[in-house]
Amino acid sequence: MIGRRDFSTLAVAGAAATATGARAQGPWPERPLRWVVGYAPGGASDIFARMIARQMGPALGQNIVVENRPSGGAIVATENVVRSPADGYSLLHVDNGVLVYNPALYARLPFDPDRDLTSVGFIGRFPMLVVVRPESPFTDFPSMLAASKTRSITFGTPAVASPHQLAMEVLKRRSGLDATHIPYRGMPAAMNDMVAGQVDCVVVDVTNGLPFLSTNRARALMVVGDSRAVALPAVPTAVELGYPGAVAYGWQGVSVAAGTPPAVVERLNALLRAAIESPEVSKQMRDIGAELVPRSAAEMAEFVRAENAAWRPLIRDLGIRLDA
Repeated sequence: MIGRRDFSTLAVAGAAATATGARAQGPWPERPLRWVVGYAPGGASDIFARMIARQMGPALGQNIVVENRPSGGAIVATENVVRSPADGYSLLHVDNGVLVYNPALYARLPFDPDRDLTSVGFIGRFPMLVVVRPESPFTDFPSMLAASKTRSITFGTPAVASPHQLAMEVLKRRSGLDATHIPYRGMPAAMNDMVAGQVDCVVVDVTNGLPFLSTNRARALMVVGDSRAVALPAVPTAVELGYPGAVAYGWQGVSVAAGTPPAVVERLNALLRAAIESPEVSKQMRDIGAELVPRSAAEMAEFVRAENAAWRPLIRDLGIRLDA
């Protein structure tokens, strides 16, 4: 039997639990947030994070502090957020590599992005272009394809296992192009060597390609995608040229630790979308060729699942490893 003293103890415990629950369900956020970026300051990911964080902060009523934790594959940044409390105060800047490629590129990771992260929302996508120097003998992609039957074409990208390399690898499979990969340390080096004639072509994201295209230092043959780039409406797509499935984009988004309350995720998604669609951010993104693709948290998660199904098998088939 439970005596009077036991009832008193239970009542006190219940009141304490109620108070704790009330605090846990109190106004959110109650302190500044941090936005963790796995790349060095000054790069595209860092710039987008800071630009969007400035827009989201006032609506949240708290500052969002961008924290750079650069490492190969953004692994350090990802682990940091995964190990943080699942309370929405730690945001992770994500992209193709963080969510899709890394599990196929590394035999062991200290986390599983499929299990340990929850999608918040999409920032934007970046069309991939096949470009040549202005005086190149390749006037279009069919002429490059024909030339590759007699000699191997060389193509530059900013790195091994970059979205740029994988875009060309899927194009090679769909079109029959014979092309040899020449990886560089970053996009500027690849573009400069292409202009100098050291490689036949380069796969470049629209943001890095536009400065060369607008000054006639490069010429675009194709968008490796299913829709023409908004910034380059005259450039045909791979699908238009008869290569269905040759679709590849660079993209960026935001995730949080798995287990973050759904209400917090939904609020972050709404504020992220509002920030991206604001006149200031949307103009800056359009100016560099980035394309806005608003997605709910659920739509972002479904998109990532589709990307996993498309790219992880290709990476494994190609035998690309970064921990060998």
